[in-house]
Formats: sequence, structure tokens, C-alpha cells
Amino acid sequence: MPVRPEVRNLINSGTLPSQEAGEEEIRNAQELLEGVTPPVSDEEAVRLATFFGPDECYGLAWTLLHLVESAPGAASATYPNPGVNEWVDLLNTRVRAGRERVGEQRVGE
Repeated sequence: MPVRPEVRNLINSGTLPSQEAGEEEIRNAQELLEGVTPPVSDEEAVRLATFFGPDECYGLAWTLLHLVESAPGAASATYPNPGVNEWVDLLNTRVRAGRERVGEQRVGE
């Protein structure tokens, strides 16, 4: 599935700005992020994982995380560059926790 233009526009804008950025830069990132309608494809999710910035950016990082997790394969994905960004690490941690939970349920059945 090709990457939709709204996802491409978001990714091409750089990364989520930090909370220290100007109001206009943060507002622009928010508008681009809100322009992406979930669910995203698995390919879009992996690409969107590169958009995380250095901090929470007033909650926009959580919005991005939930958008990434709307992909059909989000529960089994591996997101790129672990150890480089805390948000990517959080995504990968959530995937691992989900796998462990599924494994525990299968054992207990």
C-alpha cells in the first residue's frame, strides 16, 4: 500500500517540535498530525515512528503514538532505531508487553 500524501507531508516536515518551539511551529505540526486519518498502514506506521521529537510536545507525541498503533500490524511490529528516541522505545516496549500477554493467555488456556 502506498504512503498517503498526508502521511508523506507530515514526515517530510521533519520531526515533532520540542515544547520549546514557537507556537506557530507547534500548531503546524498539530494540523499535519490531525490531517492523518487512522488507521494507518503498517508501512505508514513504521515511517511515522521516525516523526517523534525530543519530548511530549504538549501531548502531540501521544497522539502520534496512538496513530502509529492504529496500524493493523502494530501489535507485532518492530519500530526502527531503538535507543535513539524514547517514544520509539515506548512503542517497542508496548509491542513486547502485548506479545508477552498473548503468550501468557495461551499458556493459561
